[in-house]
Amino acid sequence: MAHATSSTAVTSGLVCSHHHLYSALARGMPAPPRTPTTFLEVLELVWWRLDRALDLDTIRASARLGALEALECGTTAIVDHHSSPNAIEGSLDVIAEACAEVGVRVVGCYEVTDRNGLDGAKAGLAENERFIRAGGRGLVGAHAAFTLSDETLDAVCGLAADLGVGVHIHVAEGSDDVAAGERLADRARDDWLLAHAVHLDRRLPGTILHNPRSNQNNSVGYGRPARWAAEGQRVALGTDGIGADMLDEARLAFVALRADDLTASPDDAWAWLEAGYDLVPEAADDQVTWSYAPMDPWHLAYTPGVRPVEVVVDGEVVLGPDGPTRVDAAEVRAHAREAATRLHARLAAMP
Repeated sequence: MAHATSSTAVTSGLVCSHHHLYSALARGMPAPPRTPTTFLEVLELVWWRLDRALDLDTIRASARLGALEALECGTTAIVDHHSSPNAIEGSLDVIAEACAEVGVRVVGCYEVTDRNGLDGAKAGLAENERFIRAGGRGLVGAHAAFTLSDETLDAVCGLAADLGVGVHIHVAEGSDDVAAGERLADRARDDWLLAHAVHLDRRLPGTILHNPRSNQNNSVGYGRPARWAAEGQRVALGTDGIGADMLDEARLAFVALRADDLTASPDDAWAWLEAGYDLVPEAADDQVTWSYAPMDPWHLAYTPGVRPVEVVVDGEVVLGPDGPTRVDAAEVRAHAREAATRLHARLAAMP
């Protein structure tokens, strides 16, 4: 993957295989009405409140900031999973345009769920269909089986089949979704992306998306992704919305793996990182010049602070010694701060 000089190395661009770009403005958000004590309460009191507060401008600000931070970490491709129940139509275009502005590739989807009523589920399906039929690069998104009726889940599967794309869905992330394996057993396909799979009780077709930092942050447990990899299933690394520093995520994935199995190698976590190229093949042709050599899994597992000094996407230098070349990083961050202020005020006023 890498070739090196005495002090720098060049690799392909990195892939974040599961992101929530809409969470980039969450930092500093008001405390929830009460302290969550379960994962379901984390969803209800934090993330489902945040997504309801989003409008198209805060979505744009969040996506631009998330894409900029990804680029600054050498991540040139993002597989995103979006939710904004009060700003559904056009939201995937906003995210795609924001990422293109920065120079980062994105594969989008809108999260279909029944938790906002039947009309909300239909609107989510319509946004996925509109975006993909118009030429957008995407999958059909779904939140998690426990927030989907059988009818809505079948609609998600049917739309994905009609469009010739996979489904990007949260699977058994927490104990509230332990029935996901049974419900998806006859529905999942090889082109599906199965995020988390912490409590998954059986093998399903598709790619497991492992998110170690988020899983630890939400105290949902360790999914032991090596068990799926040992059976020949593809495992890819994501962040679940906590940035897109994929070197650091791979480092944490190794630490979590090593805590579970002393014989594990950094090469295992690195293989999960490289699996992202199966999802976004073009990223393998991107070039990132790093501040450190060699870019070897055993070195990187124990070497924090490795940063890109140049990023080339599709033949264009999009990050150089002076920062991003397509956008003004200070302007992107200023817009994000202003948008976050409005978003947080909206959250503070919510019941």
